[in-house]
Amino acid sequence: MAESLLRLENLRKSYGALVVSDDVTLDVETGELHAVIGPNGAGKTTLINQISGLSTPDAGMIVFDGQEITALSLHERVRRGLARSFQITSILPGFSVLDNVALAVQARSGSSFRFFGNPARERSLTEPAMGFLHQVGIDDRAEMQAGLLSHGEKRQLELALALATAPKLLLLDEPLAGTGHEEAARIVETLRALKGRYTIVLVEHDMEAVFALADRVTVLVYGRVIATGAPADVRANPEVRSAYLGEETG
Repeated sequence: MAESLLRLENLRKSYGALVVSDDVTLDVETGELHAVIGPNGAGKTTLINQISGLSTPDAGMIVFDGQEITALSLHERVRRGLARSFQITSILPGFSVLDNVALAVQARSGSSFRFFGNPARERSLTEPAMGFLHQVGIDDRAEMQAGLLSHGEKRQLELALALATAPKLLLLDEPLAGTGHEEAARIVETLRALKGRYTIVLVEHDMEAVFALADRVTVLVYGRVIATGAPADVRANPEVRSAYLGEETG
């Protein structure tokens, strides 16, 4: 078995009487694409929030790259190699696509944002930025204003911004949400190309994409893990089929 890059042990999170993470234990191996699926309200985004540092578990432990990070801030987790792509895109719409990624490269280097210094004209920033844009398939949009991109292209740009932080682990929260068929297919191909080069945790409702991409799948229902395993095993699990896969949308 490959080494675990991320390990969650008995995570619990409640909001009043509502338990949204109920004794969640799972591991993510180095280099794998691990999908987390489940019906709406299953606690998927809450779990990602706890991994990324947006939310603190009430109990349990998060271990990343051999170190416990349960109490660390979001920014410290990013510094250690955790990068998250959100359901809602987080780009600078008035800047060019290249400027967006160049600023992310600049931030990774420890420099403050120099919004009026035109950092995207500096070769040390633009060359790696173009490389990240190429990885996600939108290098031909480099000079376009980011706000003018299509919805799917904004998703791809957001992924490039995550890559620019030099992540050890990518947390992707529904990257296909709101995309059309062609845009979704492009994003799936991008993720397929990144698979193995990066360790990825993918939260996604598109089951066709999940089962095409994932090395392993974890299923959450009412905040509890009901199954973890290879896609074929999870697809055949009667409890999973009853709780989730038979539903039209999750």
